[in-house]
Amino acid sequence: MPATGRSRYGWAIVPLASLVMLATLPGRTHGLGLITEPLLADLQLDRVAFANINLWATLLGAAFCLPAGWALDRYGVRRVTVAMLLATGASAWALGLASGAFLPLLLIVTLTRGFGQSALSVCSITAVGKWFGRRPGPAMGTYAFLMGLFFSVAFGVVGWAVRDHGWRVAWSGVALALMFVFAPLMLLLLRDAPKDLEAGNDNAQTTAGMTLNEALRTPVFWVFAGGTALYGLVSSGLGLFQQAVLAERGFDQKTYHTLLVATTLVSLVAQLVTGWLSTRIAIGRLTGVALLLHAAGLGWLPFITQLGQLWAFAALMGISGGIIIVVFFAVWSQAFGRAHLGRIQASAQMVTVLASAVGPLLFAKCHALAGSYSPVLFVLAPVGFLFAAAAWCVKLPPQDNQLSAP
Repeated sequence: MPATGRSRYGWAIVPLASLVMLATLPGRTHGLGLITEPLLADLQLDRVAFANINLWATLLGAAFCLPAGWALDRYGVRRVTVAMLLATGASAWALGLASGAFLPLLLIVTLTRGFGQSALSVCSITAVGKWFGRRPGPAMGTYAFLMGLFFSVAFGVVGWAVRDHGWRVAWSGVALALMFVFAPLMLLLLRDAPKDLEAGNDNAQTTAGMTLNEALRTPVFWVFAGGTALYGLVSSGLGLFQQAVLAERGFDQKTYHTLLVATTLVSLVAQLVTGWLSTRIAIGRLTGVALLLHAAGLGWLPFITQLGQLWAFAALMGISGGIIIVVFFAVWSQAFGRAHLGRIQASAQMVTVLASAVGPLLFAKCHALAGSYSPVLFVLAPVGFLFAAAAWCVKLPPQDNQLSAP
């Protein structure tokens, strides 16, 4: 294929990769959140037990990232992606047939998390990165936009299926779609980047930067990693039990599904705006505003009783989440350079994974002890305000200090 044709086909990969990320829905917290309440009632599980299952499944599932990355480099994006789609579909199908036995359910949720949330996410991002490694900005912006739209539609469709047909039928439908629609589609259309493009993307001179140990000794690392980890903890806890949290405030299941779609759409717009603002406003100030809005939403949630207030809450959470997501991917190279970026960003990601795994258990424990989710919100809101203040005040290391040898 001529160079121009190959470049154009790279843009065809962008929507395909967005669909691959959509296919991670069965393994994501918000995806499982769509079926949590009917699943608990059907399997006669309490929230603490399910939160423990989710905790270990998330921690063990995170380990799937490493072999997935190795396989992508060894066997190519198309073959690995198709295999992971089939594995995710099979895991989702098994969950739709699950009983309440603890160990089998733990295994199924772990496989769903591992193949869906971890491995397929790596496949999706790598599919774009292989084609647009040197200048990924416009492609990644389009990718994020499409991904947000796809998830918004999926939340609405799957939520409707859960309400009208039950969680088992809905989840089995998702599984069949992954195995018999998504997998064949990617087998036919997804392509690995030509070797010369891939090499051209990776042969640029390495930018100098701090080592991992140097980065860990700075307050910048812990402010941004900690702030994002707090967001991940809240997002996972609310994502898994948000229907129950809203039920405490008097809202039904349909309102919960509508809120999920609305929050996702607001977050999508916020991501696009943040990408533009990040070149004009200090990234610490942006993060401080985002964490401030997020903390305000947490503190306000226990007092919400009207639908208009709930939509304002959705706006706060969508805006703050959109900013935090963009900042998390952008800050590390700006703060510490690119020489050791992989290890630095992996360490930050590990902090957020641990926090997101703990979140549902924390929310479930709070409800079991207090009979309400409000106490945990009242505790987390002040923590968010502290991180907001720290992010507003923290300064990125001077560029002159980012000259460690690669």
